[in-house]
Amino acid sequence: MLERTTEQEALDAYSTIVTSVAETVLPSVASLRLGRGGRGFGGAGSAVVITPDGYLVTSAHVVAAGGAAKASFIDGAEYDVDVVGADPLSDLAIARARATNLNAIHVGNADTLKVGQLVVAIGNPMGFSGSVTSGVVSGLGRSLATADGNGNRRFIEDVIQTDAALNPGNSGGALADSKAQLIGVNTAVAGMGLGLAVPMNATTQAILAALMRNGRVRRAYLGIAGGTRPLPPAVAEKLGRKAGVEVHEVVSGSPAAGGRLRSGDVIVSVGGVGVSKAGDLQRLMVEARIGASLPLTVLRGDQMLTLDVIPVELK
Repeated sequence: MLERTTEQEALDAYSTIVTSVAETVLPSVASLRLGRGGRGFGGAGSAVVITPDGYLVTSAHVVAAGGAAKASFIDGAEYDVDVVGADPLSDLAIARARATNLNAIHVGNADTLKVGQLVVAIGNPMGFSGSVTSGVVSGLGRSLATADGNGNRRFIEDVIQTDAALNPGNSGGALADSKAQLIGVNTAVAGMGLGLAVPMNATTQAILAALMRNGRVRRAYLGIAGGTRPLPPAVAEKLGRKAGVEVHEVVSGSPAAGGRLRSGDVIVSVGGVGVSKAGDLQRLMVEARIGASLPLTVLRGDQMLTLDVIPVELK
């Protein structure tokens, strides 16, 4: 009897948390409809209010159709929406509802998440009846392949994998923690019972800030393709890390080619910051690097070299 009571108490506590999160977050989640007059002919999904004066975060693929848009909330309120900017390479976008005093969600930090932690996925695919599912973080450090219209491909690093059920209408909706903080933007269904969310952290916050400020994200470009390669034991011990980024290909005429980078080089630091995987490089290719000399420390054979490159803007 005692064991059964304890199980019931645990279930009640779980239900209480999910209910509380849903009650807090649902007023901040909108149904986003794009197309002629915002009537949904161009696309649909969810979006999350991040500022009281109308800024919403959503998925870039939700607003890819462009055109007029409308945001509907569970209290029946409906507003015209302008798409401020989208970044297909992170699958994030910013829209702005023509409204004031909206219920903004509190944005958390996904970098503190742990596997097994409770999360709640909240979308608003129908406009007046929010969708709530719960589960746990089932994986961290996943990568999600993305592409823009110019043939540029990128991997979103450290994507959150969850077993909270998702559906296409939940794209752009909130992934919240037990404190009702936004820790991810739901972006894709990864397979049976698995969903993926773009994490909210310092990197994605900077992307959102750039979209709000300029309507686009400027990135630096080196012109290499590469992947993780283990470092020789002596080098690993000296640097205090086990891997670097091996250069598989150098694009002809690129900044990397101008900086004498070669296929087979292993990049171990960029601007004095250690790198171990392609995602580390991507995170460092920020707007401030464009046009500025950038030292790369590379392992070439058994020699450690410093090469200077000048990144250009990714087009």
